[in-house]
Amino acid sequence: MLPDLPTAAWVLLAAGAAVVGISKTALPGASTLSIAAFAAVLPARQSTGTLLALLIVGDVFALWAYRRHADWGALVRLVPAVIAGVLLGVAFLALADDDAVRRVIGVTLLLLIAFTLWRRRTSAPERPHGGRVLYGTLGGFTTMVANAGGPVMSMYFLAARFPVKTFLGTAAWFFAIVNIAKLPFSISLGLLTPSGLLLDLVLIPAVLVGAFGGRLIAERLDQAVFEAMVIVLTVIGAAYLLV
Repeated sequence: MLPDLPTAAWVLLAAGAAVVGISKTALPGASTLSIAAFAAVLPARQSTGTLLALLIVGDVFALWAYRRHADWGALVRLVPAVIAGVLLGVAFLALADDDAVRRVIGVTLLLLIAFTLWRRRTSAPERPHGGRVLYGTLGGFTTMVANAGGPVMSMYFLAARFPVKTFLGTAAWFFAIVNIAKLPFSISLGLLTPSGLLLDLVLIPAVLVGAFGGRLIAERLDQAVFEAMVIVLTVIGAAYLLV
């Protein structure tokens, strides 16, 4: 059965679903705003599973738009660290409460932003092994516990200085693969419920509107503006998680 929610809650969920679409086809860091919207309306654990299903719908449209632009070398090199991070996230979800999870992720994001900006000011673009392990592990961990891997991996792809479409294509394949891999864990942990899936069916049109709108935005985004917006949205997401 659909949850009995006031009109304002439905509007907030629809807006969050639209932002899912935008985040997949234009502004990856915006996904944390969707996390905030869903967590404000639904119980914390249910919001995570419900949002995951919508993120997978968004992944389909991101792949449709940018499937040819991925840097597969970067993706393959991330695999071991991401797997480790996802497994750590599964263990952490079984032990930690929601407040602890949110604060750990928020602090981590702020530290990653500072680290990424520092690297860009002091060194040439590169993808060192240590950075790959750090970002990959944290990306896998944060996406498992709170669907918050978008800002973490945005910082990694930003540090690699990918052009806009390569950034979006690499992110599209990364999250499509990771989110599908997370699905069995989310079901077994009770995060994705029948009522959550029914809610997702109602919200899918909003994801589609956001995805098509994001595609139009991305075609007009200047590289410098794109990078600045990714950083700003990541800071906003980190601040929300800390509040």
